[in-house]
Formats: sequence, C-alpha cells, structure tokens
Amino acid sequence: YLIIGYSLCGSKFCIQSNYNKMAVPAETTSFPPLLTIVFGFAAAVVAILFLLKKKRPEDSPPTANLGIPFIGNYIEFAKNPVKFIETGLNNYGEVFTVQMLHKNLTFLLGTEAATPFFSLPDDKMSQSEVYGFMTPVFGKGIVYDAEPKKRSQQMQCVGQGLRSNRLKAYVPKIEKETIEYLKKWGEKGEVNLLDALSELTILTSSRCLHGDDVRENLFAEVARIYHDLDKGVTPISFFFPYAPIEAHRRRDSARQEMIDIFSKVIRQRRESGDNQESRSDILQMYIDFQYKEDGKGLTDEEIVGLLIALLFAGQHSSTITSTWTAMLLLHNPEELKKVIKEQEEIYGGDINKIGKDSIDFDKVASMNALQNAAKESLRMYPPLIMLMRMALDDVETTVKGKKYVIPKGDIVFTSPAVTSRMDSLFPNANSFIPDRFNDAKQSAAFLGFGGGRHQCLGQQFGLLQVKTILSILFRNFALESIEKEIPEPDYAAMVVGPKNRLMVRYTKLPGSVF
Repeated sequence: YLIIGYSLCGSKFCIQSNYNKMAVPAETTSFPPLLTIVFGFAAAVVAILFLLKKKRPEDSPPTANLGIPFIGNYIEFAKNPVKFIETGLNNYGEVFTVQMLHKNLTFLLGTEAATPFFSLPDDKMSQSEVYGFMTPVFGKGIVYDAEPKKRSQQMQCVGQGLRSNRLKAYVPKIEKETIEYLKKWGEKGEVNLLDALSELTILTSSRCLHGDDVRENLFAEVARIYHDLDKGVTPISFFFPYAPIEAHRRRDSARQEMIDIFSKVIRQRRESGDNQESRSDILQMYIDFQYKEDGKGLTDEEIVGLLIALLFAGQHSSTITSTWTAMLLLHNPEELKKVIKEQEEIYGGDINKIGKDSIDFDKVASMNALQNAAKESLRMYPPLIMLMRMALDDVETTVKGKKYVIPKGDIVFTSPAVTSRMDSLFPNANSFIPDRFNDAKQSAAFLGFGGGRHQCLGQQFGLLQVKTILSILFRNFALESIEKEIPEPDYAAMVVGPKNRLMVRYTKLPGSVF
C-alpha cells in the first residue's frame, strides 16, 4: 500500500508525518533504484493476489469504482476519506464495497444498514483484527489484544470507574485544574483555543484518572511520555505497527518509561494500604481489580496499558469536542446566547462564582443547552471519522427491504462523519442546530460516541469534562473568534481535529474572580 501509494501520489497524503506535520513535496520526490525494484515487486505481488481473488456472491453489496482501475480507490481514499465515502453513498447507496488493492472494504451507512455492525458480537464482527496496530501502545493482553472474557472484564472495570456515582467526585477536580489554568490568562489577550483546551484536558484527565499524587508530583514527566506515545501512532502504524521507524522507537521507549514510573506509584500505594475507599481515581480501581475466574489482579504492565488506553480514548476526543463546541458557538451567536442564558439561570446572580460549592455534578447535569451544543459539534465533526470491524462470518444486512450478504473476511466500515451528515437522519445536516437533540429520533441516530456493544464507555466523563471546562470559561471570559471561517477538518490525522490554528481573543468579564 505505502510503496504503491507513495510512488503514484508522491506527496502529503500518502506519507504524512504525524510527528512533525511536515509533508514531502511531490516535486522533490525521487526514487532510488532499490525503491523502484521493491515497488515493482510489491505491485506484482498485489496484482497476483488481486487476480486470484474469489468471485463475490451475487447477493453481496455492489462493488464501487471511485477512481482509476486497480489503484484509484486507494488514491482517492487517501486524499479525503470522508469525500470518498460520500461519493460512494451518492453513487451506490448505503451499502457498497470498495476493492482496495487485494482487500474488500464494505461500507455500511445509515442506521438501518449499520445495524449488524453495532449489534453483532465479536465472533461475527470483530474489533481485534482491525485495531491490532494499537497493541504496541497498550501492551500485550490489553483491550484489543486480550482474549474476549478478559477484555470484557477490563471494560467493565473501566465502566465502573466512569459511572455517575463516581463522576460526582471528578467535578471539583476538573474545576480546580480549570481555575488554576485560567488564572494565568490575565485581563485580556489572544490564545490558540485548540492548544489551550488540549492542555486543560490532559491536566483534568490526569487529576481524575491518575490521582492527586501523580498529578502533583509526576505530571510533567507523564505528559512528556504520553506525547511520545501519541506521536507513535502514525498512518504507517496502521499497516506496519512494528516498522523500524523513529516514531515507533520513541513509542516503545515511552511505554517502558510509563511502566517504570507507575510501578513505583503502584508499589507505594500498596505499601500504604490505599484502596477504593480512600481514593476515587481510576488508577486505584485498576490496582484493586481482580479477574473473576482466578481472583488474580492486574500486573503493573497491564495497569499501565489500561491507563494509556483510557487516556488515548479520552484525550483527543475531549480536546476536539470542547474546541469545536466553543468555535461553533462563537460563530453562531444566537446559539451562544442560549448557552449563556442557561448559565445565568443555573447560577442566578453568582454566574462568575467559582470555588467551594460553585459547580457540582447536578449543576453540570442540568446544562442541557451546553450538552446539546457539544453533541452537535460531535455530530458535525466527530474525532473518529470511521469505525472498523472484520467480518468473521458471512453477515446479512438490509436496506429498504433489500438484503445484502457481506462475505466473511471483508473489512467492514461505518462512518460517523458521513452518516451524521445524512439529511434523511438529520434535516439541514450541514447547519449547527443544537436543539435537534431535543428530538428523540435525531438523538437515536447520533453516533458521536459510537453505538451498540462497543459504544464509548467514557461518554459521560467526556461530556462532564467538556461542560465543566466550558461553563467556567464562558462564565468568566468574553470570547471572540479571530478566524473568519471555521477551519476544515484535518483528515491527515489519525484522530481528526481542526486543520488550522483556532485563534481567539479573550477579555475577562466584569465580576470575574480570576
């Protein structure tokens, strides 16, 4: 894939460095003889595999041709995956298959077509085969690399730590971090909103997930290591997760560093007799966790792997969601007025109030206008533009009375980014209309947190985090977007956020206690 794509495209969308966001200009690309030989060999192998493919059954989804024969689909997909999928939807309907070199990629779009994607168990629609490239980051035996029973129990443990009875303890922690961070802003100035909210998200996540001891004593070190882990997941990683490249070397080194750091914390907590009664953070839940079958606990490496997995699941999503929500509100003044009015109704004359008893779980839960705005931003700009499974058996799906059979071995996709812009599900889908989530039908079609068996376990925590941060921000600062237009999504990134900087001008409001 990489060699053919790079040779044909020779540019930014095929070999994109997530580490430094630099691209190789097409006009400077040259190919040494060895690369030409390798390319020729790879092309021949793929061509043979393509020709040897079995003929697909008559009731399988229609095959879409969206580019020049043989490699055109790959090129068009790499340029802009969302546009590619939208073209397939418009030309072939809600179910279609794309032949990507020697692989078959079947797309299920819309709530009816995607029903088996979300409802079938892992022995029919499996995550492990398609998300295995995360194993070097999370570790062996963690999440996608764990056997089904252990994986289920690991996820149950995560879910217990993110339920509402525990979330109540996280609100003051998020508030504390947000207050300390915003104090540094001063009376007025300009800030890159994406950078600021990214920093705030990892600060608040560390406080809630790792605990006070890690946040106060080890945060800078943990944040540095997490950065290297994050940058170790590149487009190359999807195809070759163990390729000997610098990003992977730094990733592996960072993971070992993370194990070394948290092993000391875990040992100290065990020696001190800490438990879930005395600590509310997720780390302590992992330390106390035991598997049902044998009563064994998690190893230090497994605990660290689950912490990393949880950070990966939440850090980007919360950052991107809070950023898009703020920007969309700033570009839609009438919707921002609804959010501010709601804050005034909740706080009355104390809208600028922070500190003890100023914000709690119940107040955050009552912020419906702000929550609708966050969900609408997730609908329009989901961080994960595609979700994947592998069909481990023939799978049936039906659209408007017509039945299709997805053959065993297909990589099956659904796309929140495309489905969420379908006018049949969301009228005026390209418009920012937060109130649409007062409609039960549109709420049911929402895929911002996935759906079915594997929907995001951290959605309550994520919304709590986003709403708490933005509530404090909007109550104490007047914000103005310096950018005239909302930027395009960055489809070169593994987790899709805004492509360009999001500069905002801020002014402290009268009565602000900062």
